[in-house]
Amino acid sequence: MTRDDNTSDPTDRPHDIVVFGATGFVGKLVAKHLAAHAPAGTSIALAGRDRDKLAALRDELAGAPATDGRTGTTAADWPLLVADASSDDDMRELAESARVVLTLVGPYARYGHALAHACAAAGTDYVDLTGEVLFAHDSIAANHELARSTGARIVHSCGFDSIPSDIGVKVLHDAAAQAGDGNLGETTLVVTHMRGGVSGGTVDSMRQQLKDVKADKARARIARSAYSLNPGMAGPGPSRQDDVPIVARDEVYAGEAGSFAPFFMAPYNTRVVRRTAALLDAAAGRAGVEGDPGVDGAGIEGANVSGANSGDSVGYGEGFRYREVMSVGRGLKSTVRARAVKAGLGALIGGMMFDPTAKLLDKKLPAPGEGPSESSRANGRFTIDVHSLTLSGVQWTSRVELEKDPGYDGTAMMISAAALALAFDRDRLPDRAGVLTPASGIGDALVDRLREGGMKITARRVN
Repeated sequence: MTRDDNTSDPTDRPHDIVVFGATGFVGKLVAKHLAAHAPAGTSIALAGRDRDKLAALRDELAGAPATDGRTGTTAADWPLLVADASSDDDMRELAESARVVLTLVGPYARYGHALAHACAAAGTDYVDLTGEVLFAHDSIAANHELARSTGARIVHSCGFDSIPSDIGVKVLHDAAAQAGDGNLGETTLVVTHMRGGVSGGTVDSMRQQLKDVKADKARARIARSAYSLNPGMAGPGPSRQDDVPIVARDEVYAGEAGSFAPFFMAPYNTRVVRRTAALLDAAAGRAGVEGDPGVDGAGIEGANVSGANSGDSVGYGEGFRYREVMSVGRGLKSTVRARAVKAGLGALIGGMMFDPTAKLLDKKLPAPGEGPSESSRANGRFTIDVHSLTLSGVQWTSRVELEKDPGYDGTAMMISAAALALAFDRDRLPDRAGVLTPASGIGDALVDRLREGGMKITARRVN
């Protein structure tokens, strides 16, 4: 991995991690998690637009003791950085002050471009919570080559979208490969259990992307492409795929009647996992994945990704196909429910794109910065199972489960784990820079940090 001579060494930066957007609902959860779990001596700065709110948060955190006895830098010592996402100068100063920037300021299409670019230019590792296809696509086009030249890891989507999906497939592939069972073929993620809310920030991001799609047909084509985040927007299958499918249960569990419903996060998660597969295949030297998408979807020369270490995967193979669904029971009733879920998702998207109904929905859907009570979040949890038939005919499955609300406390743990791995596990990271994914950019170091955070991650051979 190369670094531009004009870029300062991030190990010499004053802050290990800067949390930007710390005073938002999820931002406070992230800050609380880091205060309790960051290693002793970690230098963490809280950043945002309002110094008074930042100071109030720091005071609140200062009274919360570490839960595992490892932290030696109390929150009372954390610096406060006032910065505005609309200021290129502020974003540059923020990026140049840290080893890792963790940003929670969305929608990212509106507020995230300057910071992602500043981190790519400064050689600073970066993590966010975006679930916006168009923002991620634009970031790849603008920042991938720049980040490769400076050694920065720009890792989007480090929350519920899309760490469980990306890591679930990675650990399944790695276990199958280590057993000598070959590359992955048809792979299906099934959400078997999920309890928890969708954040106001997620809703606002969806709203922003739908506005962009409605206003620009070219942008709509990018959003619809199954490979919109792949190098050159190219993949092994058709570019137009149904990423909100109704799937017969028998296709995953032999002999079972009924259907799986579409999973509402699949249109984004699937693209992240496909990008991981493409980047790892490129590292393994497979043809057809050079370049990364420009604004118009054209490839950028020289965007091959090279290098790997023991924390890296070696590519899922050209036969890899991926989809995500959600369990809604068994038998005939499940098929009825699956159709209702698909119709409901279509109605929600249509309603958010139609101005009169959009205004009505805005009054019902959670607003940015809002979130459920701690007691409500305490009941949150999720379990996902990933099933794949390898090209050698062996069935493997992995499971990712967490006893936390996926959109709030769970997401706070996940993005914190990603930031801590980038800051402190550098000798275990894949030897790769650019605009990456959790699995391709952080790899096994992230898996271990997630397990430390309470996530159960397993893989087993079925036959």
